[in-house]
Amino acid sequence: MAVKRGTLSLAVVLAALTVTLSGCGIGDDEPAEEPDRAPAEEAATRSRERVQAYLDAMVAKDVAAGRSQFCATAHASFDAAATSPNGDFAAHFTVPSAVVTDVRPGTRGQEVSTSVTVSVGGQSTTRALLFTVTRSGADWCIADEVPGDPPAPDGAPPAEPSPSSAP
Repeated sequence: MAVKRGTLSLAVVLAALTVTLSGCGIGDDEPAEEPDRAPAEEAATRSRERVQAYLDAMVAKDVAAGRSQFCATAHASFDAAATSPNGDFAAHFTVPSAVVTDVRPGTRGQEVSTSVTVSVGGQSTTRALLFTVTRSGADWCIADEVPGDPPAPDGAPPAEPSPSSAP
């Protein structure tokens, strides 16, 4: 009788376990849901959003909005350069167009390439700016901004200059 009770108890436990685990996806024919985004995709998306917000601030000449896109460690540099004669928010020029052209992983974070058109006295020129975006705690921020495009990968020829940046 002890063997039958043990077998019966084991059968009840297995049946209960099967019913309980079926709600967890065991035995389902459908794949489990994936997270909203993969980490690399999220990094690219958040980096693009940060830089686009900065570019929009440049177009609107909103220095405070532009500053808020930078990491706290870059605020002093931003404050010193933003409204200087060659700064992104200098009073003597306008920015009619600024767009993100590429996002890719870099050595210090996501590298975001942009194309910015600047107008001064009726003349326009388009230049490339490269932003480095990193994660700071739970948020993303711009850590660096430099003129130009990212360096070409090893073995790749350098990128051709755009017609507007030719001498």
